[in-house]
Amino acid sequence: ERATSCDSGNSVHRLSCDIGVISVQESLYGREDRVTCSEGKHYHQLANTECSLAGTTELIRRRCDGKKVCELITASDIRILDPCPGILKYVDTNYTCLPALTHVACQQSLARLHCDQGQVIVVYGADYGRRDRTTCINGRPDSQLQNVSCSKPTNIVATRCNGKNTCDIRALNSVFGDPCPDIYKYLEVAYRCKCE
Repeated sequence: ERATSCDSGNSVHRLSCDIGVISVQESLYGREDRVTCSEGKHYHQLANTECSLAGTTELIRRRCDGKKVCELITASDIRILDPCPGILKYVDTNYTCLPALTHVACQQSLARLHCDQGQVIVVYGADYGRRDRTTCINGRPDSQLQNVSCSKPTNIVATRCNGKNTCDIRALNSVFGDPCPDIYKYLEVAYRCKCE
């Protein structure tokens, strides 16, 4: 899969998987050619084709791996500095969709990951927060569901669970921190089982 988005205004870089979860292979923020995002632009704005922001792949992996859908606002989430002033830039990401098991645990509940006998857990990604108004909503007032851009990717689940046959972890602020006070959160984990 490939996603390309031009850096203009509040552009959104969107990765998605119909089946499975995102695994970012490589990502670029900058310019590597004079064709991408070039329509109606002056030649001098496209001249530097050796322009890239270091660390972009790692940044997008950290935010998107293990999710079904990932949306990043180029201006605030990706463009942490300008690698080539005066040049029009874009974000270009190559990624695959990996088959995965997903588990959701509402705040204060226990997430129990498990594999069949002879297999161990490999966590693709985990996120603690709220990204929609449909997950973990029973009995919750609307005010606790409003912030849907409250999300904190975490490697705590991978650290605790990778290599184990079963793993329990509680969805608590004391474990993952509190990315959005007063919002009811949930832990979402994507993982696979591999033979020992």
